[in-house]
Formats: sequence, structure tokens, C-alpha cells
Amino acid sequence: MPKAVEAASDSSQLLQDIVDFALEESRRQGASQYEVDASLSQGLGTTVRLGEVDTVEYQRDRGLAVTVYFGKRKGSASTADLGRQAVRATVEKACAIARYTAEDPYAGLVEPEYLARDIPDLDLDHPWGLAAEDAIAIARRCEQAGRSIDPRIANSEGASVSSQRHTGVYGNSLGFLAGFSGTSHSVSCSLIAQEADQMQRDYWITTARDPADLEQAESIGTTAGKRALARLGARKLSTRKAPVLFSPDMARGLYRHFIGAIRGPSQYRKASFLLNAAGERIFPAFVQMHERPHIPKALASAPFDDEGAATRDRELVENGILQGYVLGSYSARRLGLKTTGNAGGIHNLIVEASGDSPGFDDLLRRMGSGLLVTELMGQGVNGVTGDYSRGASGFWIEGGTIAYPVQEITIAGNLRDIYRNIVAAGSDIDPRGGIRCGSVLIGEMTIAGE
Repeated sequence: MPKAVEAASDSSQLLQDIVDFALEESRRQGASQYEVDASLSQGLGTTVRLGEVDTVEYQRDRGLAVTVYFGKRKGSASTADLGRQAVRATVEKACAIARYTAEDPYAGLVEPEYLARDIPDLDLDHPWGLAAEDAIAIARRCEQAGRSIDPRIANSEGASVSSQRHTGVYGNSLGFLAGFSGTSHSVSCSLIAQEADQMQRDYWITTARDPADLEQAESIGTTAGKRALARLGARKLSTRKAPVLFSPDMARGLYRHFIGAIRGPSQYRKASFLLNAAGERIFPAFVQMHERPHIPKALASAPFDDEGAATRDRELVENGILQGYVLGSYSARRLGLKTTGNAGGIHNLIVEASGDSPGFDDLLRRMGSGLLVTELMGQGVNGVTGDYSRGASGFWIEGGTIAYPVQEITIAGNLRDIYRNIVAAGSDIDPRGGIRCGSVLIGEMTIAGE
């Protein structure tokens, strides 16, 4: 058995033993229901700036979280000490807290019928075995590749290499006890271009479960350098209304606001611009959204959610119509619904267009004249009203091609209107994240400038 596999097996068994002990302690101390989550994570991160080592960080964390229920009274406690005495004390604290909390009629574990029974292997664990010296060498190659493409690359914010591995085990008093390990690796670079008295910064990143799936470090540096150079000569725009095209990494944020609005807590707290919107047409009829939690190696794949509920394929938006909410068991009970296996978040949301799904260049031509957004700044999004206003930079498009870079502008609208006004969703899907989408073209937004 390879050492990495042996280490994964040892970590999982250690955590299972700890969880099993904490569950037994919770039973012994009189809890009517209880759940325990234990984890171990470790990683290496390094940053090189201008060829010199800036940081090297090793990280190793462990933790245990215990939640107990005495009827409808809930108590939670956590510790970073996985020794038996500390675990016993943590259970005692959780029980003491539960005895003094108010009853909550919606409190409790997930319903037994939703627990995962078959745990699929999603191929999420790919340790890199990266030594600090190797990570530094990769970061240097990445940065050097970007700095060497043009003398106008005058400075650098650094190139970084990161390798992380997490093992978690969850168990509860319903008889569920399971866990899995997952890895995440990345290479990134941020470079600064200068011409006359103007300086522009841009970056690029690759991330994957398996280091073999990462883009070449030199390619990341080169892309970061080209992106920084392309922004030189940026201008301001006059205030206007115009079509706006979000690049895939920027479009992801639009859909993230949508997911936030249909999460259970936003719904039962009545703090959502999409309150009670299930069954409504939110997007144009060509927009489809699928949740696919079992994609091998995907960054947001998981065989079960944070409560042990089985994750499953789901059509979240069909023909532009919202099919339901994103729920864990607590929020589901508050809404009179059933869990969707989303305690802890969404698992691989894929945004696609039925029928015509143009590529990026086709979207530029379809837009004709308008704004291509490649960077967003600020947090000007109101989840209750849907009002959207964020600083932006990117490129002005004329005749379907890039005319010049732009900066120091603000784009604004209301998310409900923005979603309804989607003209096209691109086929240039970006897999780097839990939301996989391509570029998205909005028919019109307000652009505030000079």
C-alpha cells in the first residue's frame, strides 16, 4: 500500500475512533440525540516574489465539534484537542449548554430516511507529496515565465503554490458513521505591468484535486502577465446604460448571489429578494442549472452533506424556473419541507444554456458594443432587496472586438432584473469552483463613470 494511502487510512481510522468515543460519551451523559464531527487538515503553502522566497507555511489543524440534544434543547461545543480527556470534557460542555438553552421545535438530527447508505468513492484524495523546495521551484518558474514576456512587467505581487489535504469523519446517534479525505492544490501568480506613469495588476490561478490536473506553472505566469499588459492604457467611461458581458470567473458571483437567496436560512428569515420564489421563472427559458454532487475529482463533490444526508443529482432550475430551495434539515423543517442534502452548501452547480450556447468570441460579436467585466470590487449587494452595485474594470467592446481597457467604473442593477435580462450563457465553462459556468451576457445594466 502506498504511503499516502496508508496515511489516509490511518487518519480516517483515528478520527472514527474519536467520533465513536464522543458518541458513546454523549449517550452516557443522557443526550437524546447527538452528532460529532472530527477533522484533520494539513498543508503547505509558499510564495515567491521577484525570485525570492517570501513565505513558507506549514499548516496542521485538528478539531472536534459535538452537538447534543436533550429533547428540543440543543448544545454545541468544540475543541482542537483530540485526547480522550478533552473529548469527554467537550461532550460535558455541550450537555451543560443544552440544559440551559431554550427549546427549539425545529431542532434535531436529519430524518433517518435521508442518511447516506451507500458512500460512493468520488476520487477526491490525491496527495501531492510536495516538499517546500519543490513548491518554491514551481513558484519561481511560474513568476519568471510571466515576468519574461515583456519588459513592461515591472513588478510582481508574487507566485504561490499551495497543497492542502483534509480528512473528516461524521457520526450521529442514528447509526451513521462515515468519512472521506479530499485534497486541493493550486498555483497562482499576480503581476504588475507599467507604462509611463500607469501601473496595472492582474493574476491567474489553476486549482484541482489532483496535481496532475493543474495547468503548467509557466502557463499560469504567462497568462497573468498577458492579462496585466492588456489592462495598460485603461480609461474611464461616461455614465451610460449598455450590455454587460461577465467573464466566467466573474459570472460565478452572479449565480452565487442566487444560491444565497434560495438557501434555507435566507428563506425562513424572510431575508431574500427571491422569497417564496419556488415555481417562479427567475431566468430566461434557455437557462438550466443542475446540481451534480458526484462528479469525480470535482472541487465541490461530496458523497454526503454535513448532516450525513445523501447528496444527489438535482435539477435546480429548469427552463428558467426555480424548482426548489437549498436546504439542510433544520431550515427544511422551518419551511415545512424536506432536506435537499445541502447542509453545508451546494455541490457542483452547473449552469448551462439549452439550445444555442455560444463561445466567448461569439458572445463578444453578439454584444456588439458594451462592457466586458473581468474584475469586480466591493460588496455592494443587498440580499434582501436584490440591489446590486459593484466597482468594476475590464474592456470596452466595439464592433464585437476589444477596443480599450476601462477602470474606475461601477455597474448597477437589481439581481431579479439582471437574471431576467440574461441574453446568452456561454459554453466557455470554468470548472474552478463549486459553481461551473461560462460567460454570461446581460442585455443592459447601468454603468456609472465620469
